[in-house]
Amino acid sequence: MDSEVDMTPPPRAGGDGRALARPPAGADRKDGADGLRAALRVTSHALLAGLPVVLLGGLAVLFGPEITAALEGRAVAAWRTVFTAIVIQGVPFLLLGTLVSAAISAFVPAWVFTRVLPRNPVLAVPVAGAAGAVLPGCECASVPVAGSLMRRGVTPAAALAFLLSAPAINPIVLVATYVAFPGNPEMVAARLIASLLTSVAMGWLWIRLGREEWLRLPKRPTGHTPRASRAEEFRVSLQHDFLHAGGFLVVGAAAAATFNVAVPHSVLRTFSDSLWLSLPALGLLAVILAVCSEADAFVAASLTGFSPTARLAFMVVGPMVDLKLITLQAGTFGRAFALRFSSATWVTAVLCSGLVGWWLL
Repeated sequence: MDSEVDMTPPPRAGGDGRALARPPAGADRKDGADGLRAALRVTSHALLAGLPVVLLGGLAVLFGPEITAALEGRAVAAWRTVFTAIVIQGVPFLLLGTLVSAAISAFVPAWVFTRVLPRNPVLAVPVAGAAGAVLPGCECASVPVAGSLMRRGVTPAAALAFLLSAPAINPIVLVATYVAFPGNPEMVAARLIASLLTSVAMGWLWIRLGREEWLRLPKRPTGHTPRASRAEEFRVSLQHDFLHAGGFLVVGAAAAATFNVAVPHSVLRTFSDSLWLSLPALGLLAVILAVCSEADAFVAASLTGFSPTARLAFMVVGPMVDLKLITLQAGTFGRAFALRFSSATWVTAVLCSGLVGWWLL
């Protein structure tokens, strides 16, 4: 009886004489299935990405004349004018402010702050508040700087006063306010006094009522990045701050333009005719819009339906309390601190704005 003959080819030998492993029987089918799934995934993504384009193109073809007529309307033209004016006026100051902030973050060591502050917390608070005019920074940069100061032994009250004053009273912000309100130096002085008064009052309030368990100190260093050159730190900080704040500027400009065009004058008069309604209304608007302090004066100047004191409240509250700052403070110091501190700061800023506006404006 003939024996069965194995017709399977012998395994090939490798360069070292050992037999090479034969691929599994289902490997080719598995590779084919993976390729098919990848092709389907790419196709589905392309369809999902192209669908909005096709829909917008179809709408443009069907309703092109109507869309063109709407864009040429007086309301849309007014919206474009207000939006463009705010962005064009605000971007140069925003860039200058982020340049200064990035330079301080990269080249100024944290020990500079500890050496110039008095050891007495009551005296350190106004000195730290005034230091915001000498060492400016944007809102986003002031939170990590304040955390770094606390970690290096600076009393929390002084660090918090600097956190509030640095983005509010620095020279770039004051010059931008002067440009946004030409021929009205009283507005610049009112912003400086109200902002400094708010920051100092909050520092002293923390000395009197603050508790250590409310404040969670940062666990990681917030100073210079290890093994990174100062030039690299400057570049990264500038890129982050400008792109981040620039996005809020565009959103704020669009919201202000929409507010000016869409809100009926009767509604504006309901708030603008009453000082007690206009102040908290624009204070809340500043929290929601979260416009960078280097550009918020141009947004405030466009809110012509409100009194100068109400617009002052918008500029004083914005650099100290807004949605992004509350988030940053919660992540750095804890949610319990952020809720208490932001609420107290908002009330103090509105009250100081009303007092200073009544005095100067």
